[in-house]
Amino acid sequence: MKRLITTLQNIWKIKELRTRILFTLGMLMVFRFGSYVVLPGVIPSVLESATQGRATPNDLLGLINVFTGGAFNNAAVFALGIMPYITASIIIQLLGFAVPYFQRLQQKEGESGRKKINQITRLLTVAITLVQGGGYLTYISSLGAVDPSIPGGIFWLANIIILSTGTIFAMWLGERITDRGIGNGVSLLIMVGIIAALPQALAAEFLLRLESGILLFVLEMVILFLIVMATVIIVQGVRKIPIQFAKRMVGRGAAAMPAAGARDYIPLKVNAAGVMPIIFAQALMFLPATAAQFVTGDSGVVANPILAALNDFTSVPYNIIYFLLVVIFTYIYTALMVNPQQYAEYLKRQNAFIPGVKPGKPTADFIDAVTTRITLPGSIFLGLISILPAFAVAFGVNTAFALFFGGTSLLILVGVALDTLQQIESHLLMRRYDGLVKSGKLQGRPSRMQGIGANM
Repeated sequence: MKRLITTLQNIWKIKELRTRILFTLGMLMVFRFGSYVVLPGVIPSVLESATQGRATPNDLLGLINVFTGGAFNNAAVFALGIMPYITASIIIQLLGFAVPYFQRLQQKEGESGRKKINQITRLLTVAITLVQGGGYLTYISSLGAVDPSIPGGIFWLANIIILSTGTIFAMWLGERITDRGIGNGVSLLIMVGIIAALPQALAAEFLLRLESGILLFVLEMVILFLIVMATVIIVQGVRKIPIQFAKRMVGRGAAAMPAAGARDYIPLKVNAAGVMPIIFAQALMFLPATAAQFVTGDSGVVANPILAALNDFTSVPYNIIYFLLVVIFTYIYTALMVNPQQYAEYLKRQNAFIPGVKPGKPTADFIDAVTTRITLPGSIFLGLISILPAFAVAFGVNTAFALFFGGTSLLILVGVALDTLQQIESHLLMRRYDGLVKSGKLQGRPSRMQGIGANM
């Protein structure tokens, strides 16, 4: 406890770090405030009764509501949150794998290419927001939560503009946090939306276990802690491939002597795909039930036993298919993200090599083989993380709190928290203060190979 207090004092002593943290907290408060400002023409009481129990966390609307911190069900100005920007970023990222123009912007044009990509991403965000905004207003109208005294044309035009402005403003908040705050702004906005539901879910679980026995609640907390620690290990885990730079001559003439080449390593992440395989797998799992709802209504989903099983995230078929999809998408996304050929070319240009491996194609094949081997445990872990909420519900944990036992919520929370803590750690160490951990660092010794072989 004494060390924690000392560390907090050191953080407060650093003016730049203190300013960045306070700025970040202020921007996050603005974002949360916007999650409760209701769109004009929407009747909150009718909306609340209509959405009660309608969008569960295992369907598409419930997932969006989780990521927006409840703003979706509140019909707030930030109802779409930062999600259109995330969608646009994913689309541009995937185009970078297939379209030569985007490949050239990402890999060869440097800073100017990144600026063009950012501009295209923002324009695509506006287009996606307009489409999703129209769909969202249709959803609100179908619930009967729109004031009938307001003309339909004015309601639609005004609120589409407000929703688009809200998303662009949220994107601006994220960029300002990244530039002047601490951590990645867009990721922090998603994290604060997810974590907003934690206090209420935790309180509900505590009250539930208070009736049956407090020891069960303590056991749940211990299990949750162990799951978080395991997730941290996988997120931070890397396979270090040692490399050595060629020897160089020091001095001139007869006095010239060979100097030993520097040593470094290639850090290959165990989970190079991050949270993307779970997002893609969830999107596919939503398709059958969502399509059936549009075609036949909710009754069509309930009547068909196959669709009912695929719409129930606690069912055995759902979790088996979900697990396999996550494993498959992990391999696919890792193959897209990690480019062994780029590693091999970079090593050749830097006159470096992997001990015992010939330069060129053998080096690329070796890196590809290592990546394939370490992806297996990473994909299995991601698959297990994705289905852990279903196990938590099966053991009696309430659905809202079970979401924090795995899936996208846990991975995003852990990843964003680690990234933010790493930045705070670097500020402390630069000014010769003790870091956040007693021994070692949150991020190991940096390598000059960091990110060389990544396509993005």
